[in-house]
Amino acid sequence: MDRGKLEQLIARGVDFQIQEILEKGWALFKVRPLFHVGFMFIIAATQAFFVIYFEEFVSIYSIILSPAFGAGFYLIANRINQGEYFDFQNYFDGFKYWFLVVTINLISGILIVLGVFALIIPGVYLGVGYIFSMLFGLFGGFDFWTSMEYSRRLVHTNWWKFFGFILVLFLVNIAGILALGVGLLVTVPLTYLSIYVLFEELTHEAIEESAENH
Repeated sequence: MDRGKLEQLIARGVDFQIQEILEKGWALFKVRPLFHVGFMFIIAATQAFFVIYFEEFVSIYSIILSPAFGAGFYLIANRINQGEYFDFQNYFDGFKYWFLVVTINLISGILIVLGVFALIIPGVYLGVGYIFSMLFGLFGGFDFWTSMEYSRRLVHTNWWKFFGFILVLFLVNIAGILALGVGLLVTVPLTYLSIYVLFEELTHEAIEESAENH
């Protein structure tokens, strides 16, 4: 990913249409709906296993396994967007980037919690600001801190719009919970896919520039 293009993008600021992003995320979901739902079922089953049998280690699951599972959805979304072939096993490719995604998730989580303790507002600001941290790490090739900072700076250019986007995704997942919880098998993958779509829509110029230079 071209840093110069990213700096120009941040200086210019970004905007987007939430409905359009969700529609494109849904389009990605419909490419392989059973795969998305199946992988989400594995995630839910793994989490339930820890809750039922190893309740004291649930936090370890959140730190060690959850980030790699989430990264799997992002990597699959990228494959679909690029028109590349993928099979179900590719959903586990997030574990190939285990150290990076765990580090990003852990450090950003700590900073968000500290921000919540510091009058709440800083935590909310960072919680929204770090939405693309893992994506910058996976597709930008940056280290954890650079990924977090690029995410925060990009989101800062239109923070309230991103807050609205996250709020809509939150409501979508609430609807999934109300659908006897089973709806989460659809809404959680849709959430990851939509976040990827938004990231790709906003940063494609920098990604294309980087690809051309190689």
